[in-house]
Amino acid sequence: MRNLDFAPLYRATVGFDRIADLMDRVLTTDVAQPTYPPYNIEKTAEDAYRISIAVAGFTPEELGVEVKDGTLVVTARKAPEDEGKTYLHRGIATRAFERRFALADHVRVTGAVHEHGMLHIDLVRETPEALKPRRIEIARTGQGAAPVLEGKATVTN
Repeated sequence: MRNLDFAPLYRATVGFDRIADLMDRVLTTDVAQPTYPPYNIEKTAEDAYRISIAVAGFTPEELGVEVKDGTLVVTARKAPEDEGKTYLHRGIATRAFERRFALADHVRVTGAVHEHGMLHIDLVRETPEALKPRRIEIARTGQGAAPVLEGKATVTN
């Protein structure tokens, strides 16, 4: 019984549908979350992140990284192997997988690199200029500055 009622959120806010949907998705898929392949998410700087996924046995051509609708999707499909090999023990899993990561607003993937059996995906959060704090100059009356109303300067005497 992990279902939450988001009706009060919808009644009191506008534009937060994505947050409610994300919370609902996380709570409903928490039980069936796959554990393969193992991965790390690290914060590398103030607005930079790195997802490292263990992909031993896969070549870069067998891996796919895609961003679609605010979701990072990492997939792997192993090419068919030679039937002539006989394994005494096979402990390196090379089964196909699809791993999804929900990205926050203004987070974009800057690159991906495959090295030493790890796939490293670098992300950065870029805050748009319109959302950054800005200082508003306060004009003083009587010093030649005319107050601006609706884009037109009005002269006060």
